[in-house]
Amino acid sequence: MKVLPPTMRENKRYLAFELIAENMIGISRDDLIREIFSASGSLLGDLGSSECNIWLFAFDDNKGVISCERNHVSQTRAVMATITHVKGKRVLLHVLGVSGTVRGATKSI
Repeated sequence: MKVLPPTMRENKRYLAFELIAENMIGISRDDLIREIFSASGSLLGDLGSSECNIWLFAFDDNKGVISCERNHVSQTRAVMATITHVKGKRVLLHVLGVSGTVRGATKSI
């Protein structure tokens, strides 16, 4: 199967965020992914979460980048706002900026 050329692919947006928690010890990338998908499924449903195409692109030192579809940035921000606990610890995802490229998103971090 051929790979789609860049002109035919869906455009993405990258949201740079900061994870603010009571105690950062024990919060891993896998735990955060599990919580993002859980919040997305409960808020948007299966169809809405598949349309948003939310993916945790990078996460290191309580800062990271989430990618989503261009038309669903507000829904992705809503999903991020509903995340209040990761592994029983109270957390807050603060969006630092939205960019059209990974490089631009990492600059805002």
